[in-house]
Amino acid sequence: MKHLPIFLDIQNKSCLVVGGGEVAARKVALLHQAGGQVTVVAPEICEAISRIASEGNVEQLHEPFSNSHVDGRVAVIAATSDQEVNTRVAMAARRLNIPCNVVDRPDIGNFTMPSIINRDPVIIAISTGGSSPVLARLLRSRLETLIPAAYGRLASLIVRYRNEVKQQFGSTAQRRRFWERTLQGPVAEIFFSGREKEAAEALKEAISDTDSQDLQRGEVYLVGAGPGDPDLLTFRAMRLIQQADVVLYDRLVSKEVLALTRRDSEKIYVGKEKSNHAIPQQEINTKLVELAREGKRVLRLKGGDPFIFGRGGEEIDQLSGELVPFQVVPGITAAAGCAAYSGIPLTHRDYAQSCVFVTGHLKDGSIDLNWELLTQPDQTVVVYMGLTGIETLCRQLIHHGTSESMPAALVQQGTTPHQRVITGTVKTLPEIVKQERVKPPTLIIIGEVVTLREKLSWFNPDIGSSDQP
Repeated sequence: MKHLPIFLDIQNKSCLVVGGGEVAARKVALLHQAGGQVTVVAPEICEAISRIASEGNVEQLHEPFSNSHVDGRVAVIAATSDQEVNTRVAMAARRLNIPCNVVDRPDIGNFTMPSIINRDPVIIAISTGGSSPVLARLLRSRLETLIPAAYGRLASLIVRYRNEVKQQFGSTAQRRRFWERTLQGPVAEIFFSGREKEAAEALKEAISDTDSQDLQRGEVYLVGAGPGDPDLLTFRAMRLIQQADVVLYDRLVSKEVLALTRRDSEKIYVGKEKSNHAIPQQEINTKLVELAREGKRVLRLKGGDPFIFGRGGEEIDQLSGELVPFQVVPGITAAAGCAAYSGIPLTHRDYAQSCVFVTGHLKDGSIDLNWELLTQPDQTVVVYMGLTGIETLCRQLIHHGTSESMPAALVQQGTTPHQRVITGTVKTLPEIVKQERVKPPTLIIIGEVVTLREKLSWFNPDIGSSDQP
């Protein structure tokens, strides 16, 4: 994040706009709408600015800019067509540590003007850091259609009852849960249907009828974070991710998904690597119970799907035994996500009528798998966590009857911009992987369906792939 988004209170505070044209007029209008006392400096000032000035709180100075004009301002905007003047304005403001925006030159100023969605008192600002104002406007137009104008009036209703809620519910956590429940429940629906007085009555009733003990109840959410791309999360996963007070997350959860959690939530890393467990599984199970009994909403965030090599069954078994409420939200497992993004269908009428998922974790120096099952014809074999043992895996498959020429692929960091797909055969893949210096997370796909990748590949990030015979 290169810029810190803030909302500046300029009510009745002195602001400066240098420039008298149409661009400057738009900036004057924004500052005026936000309650600022605006001074405009320019040898010539357009009619649009004069019209705004007729409403009050706008001073017009028909003169060239001088450094003294920035004195005492809380914000300065340079909006002239002369870049030399704009640079002088920015330098004068910088010397006095005054925020300065230079139109179309974010490199000179120190703040940018966002595209704004106004649902006063709800204000949504969209910025691209000055790199593409057009993109910011396009995003704004998209969001305008998704956010009803009634949200502003709903916020005003909430303000009227904040003190009552604060008196009724003693802790911050209780108040947060009350508002989350209210704003996603009948009160909001009644309000959005236009029955605002009825909604106010329903809100008062909810305040008096809600049991504070119920708001203190802890719960655990086992949520599948998918293979990496945050766009693959389910709607339900997104909702629970935003509600959690504490997040226990695995190594395979992408930083983009983790960034979607509440900023004020506690983050606990419980990732596992081969021979290196940050926290033993039984300790994780116990921690989930303890945190829920403290009244926390606990998010157990797992890469892929919680029930496919994710030990989700072990965790909810203990939660159930301890009578701790929980929910499970499936995620797109690595097999489905990585196969789709690499253009390798797991089943195909002409190549594979079944698919087998196995884990490649080593056990006592060898891979303990049902080799007879894995060497059946017309099927796809997907190996999770198989990078370390790939040589043993491929050697054993060949030993038990798989053809040396059977197509095979390894997908690294699937579904992300860093995805790499390495293809070969059961015989050649281990050596290719060694040469490519592959690192986890990875997924191995073995079967005739791998031959379809050349035709069906559609996701091609910049890093590219390595396809070899």
